Amino acid sequence: MLDYKLGTIEASEALLRDLYIDLRHKVNAWSEITQQTPQARMGYIGQHLVSVVTGYPGGKSGARGYDLIMGHNKVGEIKSCYRVDQLGKCKDCGSPVSGYETTCASCSSDEIERKDDSKWLIPVKDDTALCKVISPEQYYFVLFEYSDMSDIINSEIVVSIWEVDPKTKGFAYCMMDYHVNSAKNAPFNMWPYMIKFALTNPKLIYRSYISPSGDIQTDVFPTKLNGYYDEIEPLTEYYSSKTITVDIIKRVIKRIDQSEKVSGLSKMKLLEKLETLRRTKDIENLQLCDYLAEEIYLPLIRNKKNKIPKTISDLFEDLR
Repeated sequence: MLDYKLGTIEASEALLRDLYIDLRHKVNAWSEITQQTPQARMGYIGQHLVSVVTGYPGGKSGARGYDLIMGHNKVGEIKSCYRVDQLGKCKDCGSPVSGYETTCASCSSDEIERKDDSKWLIPVKDDTALCKVISPEQYYFVLFEYSDMSDIINSEIVVSIWEVDPKTKGFAYCMMDYHVNSAKNAPFNMWPYMIKFALTNPKLIYRSYISPSGDIQTDVFPTKLNGYYDEIEPLTEYYSSKTITVDIIKRVIKRIDQSEKVSGLSKMKLLEKLETLRRTKDIENLQLCDYLAEEIYLPLIRNKKNKIPKTISDLFEDLR
């Protein structure tokens, strides 16, 4: 009988050994024999891990219902993204290459294109789904990834969990925009480290490093009280983003300081100006997230407010 308690580092590391490290080694070994994918279904392991890390039990629902029972009629939702053991491709002959292979089985080339493009999927296909997306007390985004994609055989695996309030404007307005302006038959793709995730004001509550030999080092954990909000990167890092346009940047600058000159400036110069204002005016990260979310999403959803359930739109003063 296992003797571990929710909310402890010891339990989190034991869980990773039992349900992830040991399982991954066995799946990889069988994958060499069967030539099937070495990716075991890791989403449910993410749910177990979040329960251990947060101390909240699950709802025993698997893919149905809510993932966490947080007490006082509060629930949580968990999304897992697994960027380890993704199928790669040989750059020379185009053949598929598994994560455990160091050379191409077809042509022996060591020129391998490794993939790390998995993302979190959030279904927003109808009004009911949108209400379910916005209603939880918290979201927990779990990410398994390599620390060094150039040498995945010898790389550590980094396991992270971010906590997001689904009623932050960066999250809620994004979901509403997708609901009223996009195809309903596909889930929303939330990409780690991209601007749309950054605008949700995510708080990193857990991070551990798994060595190639299976040792675990846990650096961030709730009981250590060392979690932190991931701030938006220096804004010039988002120059190539199609989400942030020149007009959006101008409007945010004017909201911060009406006296700023924005006419005729390039996108990069505008981003530099906004970054300077962010620092000199001591704009808090959540405030910057809200400014950007309002200017990005409100023009896209205000005119279609009738397509948003009133129970959701009434939560936000901008949409009442």
